[in-house]
Amino acid sequence: MSGALARLLFYPTLAYNVVMEKVSLRRWFDRVDQTIILGALPFRSMTDELVQKEHVRGVITMNEEYETKYFCNSAEEWSAAGVEQLRLSTVDLTGVPSMENLHRGVEFALKHRQNGTSVYVHCKAGRSRSATLAAAYLIRLHSMSPEEACQTLASVRPHILVRSAQLEMLRGYHQQVCEGGVKN
Repeated sequence: MSGALARLLFYPTLAYNVVMEKVSLRRWFDRVDQTIILGALPFRSMTDELVQKEHVRGVITMNEEYETKYFCNSAEEWSAAGVEQLRLSTVDLTGVPSMENLHRGVEFALKHRQNGTSVYVHCKAGRSRSATLAAAYLIRLHSMSPEEACQTLASVRPHILVRSAQLEMLRGYHQQVCEGGVKN
């Protein structure tokens, strides 16, 4: 049911995000550190800015395919621009990235960090699904607690919204990477 609701609400909530970026202090994307840029859907019209100005060579897409089909680059289009895409599909509104996807996404980001390139981590609004992955990255890189990672993100992107189920997943991730827990 949550997937169907997410599909139904996709276009109205996308329109809301576009309006909020125009009428408030919200930015479409924010740089978290030298590697991670946390943002909303990277529209095709943003490709040159992201690749040339922001040095993006990796994109982590937390969206399901229907969310990016009409407005965003396909994996092939990203590749033609010199950008590697990793899709970690997570249901909008209620979805929680899986532990496996958190590990995959963080490893992808760390590989780009080692290469000195940037990674654009996004979902529809750059608030929940993508913020959860960006928090996992901060946990892994700096051994932060989930709460500290979310506070760090909120200091850069104040409108993030990491929900309780996402925070619980981050606590499990923290246990695995910082407290020697078993990796899934």
